[in-house]
Amino acid sequence: MPARLLAIMAALLSIMLWSPTLAQTHNHGAGAGTAQADTAQPQPAQSEPAPAQTTPAPDADASSGGSSAAPVVSYHSPTIFTLRTGIAGGRMVYLGVGGDIDGEINPTLMVHEGELVQINLINGEGAEHDVVIDQYAARSSIVVGKNASSTFSFIATKVGEFAYFCSIAGHREAGMEGLVHVMPGPRSEMDTNAADIVRDPADLPGPIGQRAPQVVRVDLETVELTGRLDDGTTYVYWTFNSKVPGPFLRVRVGDTVEVHIKNAADSVMPHSVDFHAATGPGGGADFTQIAPGEEAVVTFQALKPGIFVYHCATPSVAHHITSGMYGLILVEPEGGLPQVDREFYVMQGEIYTVEPFGTKGEMEMDYDKLLSEQPEYFLFNGSVGALTKTHPLYASAGETVRIYFGVGGPNFTSSFHVIGEIFDHVYTLGSVTSPPLTGVQTVTVPPGGATIVDFKIDRGGHYVLVDHALSRAERGLAGYLIVDGPENDEIMHSGPAGSIPAPDSAE
Repeated sequence: MPARLLAIMAALLSIMLWSPTLAQTHNHGAGAGTAQADTAQPQPAQSEPAPAQTTPAPDADASSGGSSAAPVVSYHSPTIFTLRTGIAGGRMVYLGVGGDIDGEINPTLMVHEGELVQINLINGEGAEHDVVIDQYAARSSIVVGKNASSTFSFIATKVGEFAYFCSIAGHREAGMEGLVHVMPGPRSEMDTNAADIVRDPADLPGPIGQRAPQVVRVDLETVELTGRLDDGTTYVYWTFNSKVPGPFLRVRVGDTVEVHIKNAADSVMPHSVDFHAATGPGGGADFTQIAPGEEAVVTFQALKPGIFVYHCATPSVAHHITSGMYGLILVEPEGGLPQVDREFYVMQGEIYTVEPFGTKGEMEMDYDKLLSEQPEYFLFNGSVGALTKTHPLYASAGETVRIYFGVGGPNFTSSFHVIGEIFDHVYTLGSVTSPPLTGVQTVTVPPGGATIVDFKIDRGGHYVLVDHALSRAERGLAGYLIVDGPENDEIMHSGPAGSIPAPDSAE
């Protein structure tokens, strides 16, 4: 519906405009291209792999004035509610749909101060209805036909209980009224024993640079574990090295890649690995089908430079991939890629659960939904809020940023876009030997495909990573690039041309 699309765009815009400072501190030091180069190179064949390197998160540094910060508004299920109009007990009512309010009559919508709240209204019986929260000056459109829908959103800036109701004459009195309860302070993550399976987007080895080809050992362990899918929601992930995506692998063209893969003894399933960067049977999968507790070794030549996906290739292949078994391997061209200040690693995937999006508890995979390509979740790096709440991308104004972006899938193509930025260079379809495209807004990446995007950040602020199939943002697919530094008003400012605010006299 056009109104729904406008509401989604308004919600995304409100995220960009509403920008409180951040609660977690982060590092503004040297970019990934330099900070990790000495410690995260691919290693020659050896008995133990080098550990993955991550950028530490020290106390707030002087560049931000040492200020503490509050969480940024995030897309996740507790702030999205769906109401269907209906009749219950002879009265006109709203019925909750999905999550904690499923089936409830005029449910109380529990949110926290500062959250972005989205309410979806579905007409369930064909009479005209709307939803109004007059104390927030927020309302839906009027829906008339059965199954007609409307969506609206607002920021919960006031604490307390606020009525929502139908403004059509007589409907509120007939029973169509409930409460939005806004609680003080930010929402804390619900207690769970589940592991954090999210691969930090800054967790990748630094550039190789100029060196001769060599033998590079890669160690992978296939691990099945219960991980956090969302606040209060868990899923049994199948992983490479206990994270989604698997480790970012970096070699150069001409290297000999020796892959040691082990299936954890407590696994239930057999697993394997297929490298799109390899030439040979199954991309290595024919030699690496291993049962729990077993190990295998496969060696291949890195013949072609590029950015490539790897994934499990054990039947059902789609089941193994959707559960988290995918990653990227970069085969650098001789001499490497042009230098940038920061590099990040982001992959998109889908999860197909029996229970609808937003349900609490442990989710189970739905094979029928998988085969019919009807996912409940769309995700960056494995979970809802992975790149908003727990592992945002951080950079500073004036820096150049490179994102290695891939789609594990297993089924959906991504239209990757960073709201508020334009890609200076795009390595189309992952090719690093073809001249990159320049000045690109959105890049298409198929499942099992990857790309590299570079851009310079000219202005401080919050930028949002999305798949521009924007309905997927409501099923978990959003990320933040948080940029410290001056907000250059010459590039963008509120108000007409020529009305650039005067600089602060204290500066």
